Amino acid sequence: MATSTTTSFTFPSTYNFPPFFTPQPNSTTRYSQLQKWSSLIQSWCRHHRTYRLSLGDAVDSPLFHNAALHKRLDLAEARVVVDWMTKKEEEGGGGQRAEWIESASASGNTMPKSVAWIWWRRPEELADVLVDWIDATGQRGMVLTVFELVQGEATVSQEFHGIDNDVLMKALNVLVKRGKASVFGTEGEEGVKFF
Repeated sequence: MATSTTTSFTFPSTYNFPPFFTPQPNSTTRYSQLQKWSSLIQSWCRHHRTYRLSLGDAVDSPLFHNAALHKRLDLAEARVVVDWMTKKEEEGGGGQRAEWIESASASGNTMPKSVAWIWWRRPEELADVLVDWIDATGQRGMVLTVFELVQGEATVSQEFHGIDNDVLMKALNVLVKRGKASVFGTEGEEGVKFF
């Protein structure tokens, strides 16, 4: 049985299984557990249309805290799960579905891993979505602003509408490397031409 919250997110049945919240000692079971956590985190972020996950905030949210079971994933274990998500599959990891966002403290020191990109759509996949939309709307050769792509009326029905600008820029940089787009202008006023 799946569980729903007031935001209508449907949790998988494993979310109601208490051992899901405890690191498993058997390597096969642990690998399966990490895969399920990765899938849940990606689904949660997709549902909430966010790519940026702050672990400090998330450990107190329903994502990592099942109040009905009185079980939670603590910050250290949440960090282990996201760390696993950052690794390549061939390295025994989660297929690079996450990437740590480095942040510096006021003293200039690098902060511990606390915020990550969650790639429920990798930048390469999002780049393909952008190209499909450009082709479907006949805008090859046109110049659009990043603001139009993120906030424009023409993109309201698109999954990239309202997306974090940093994520969109990562996807656009993929298109630049592929020779399918050119990005120009100053930060906050970027324009994009699609080829």
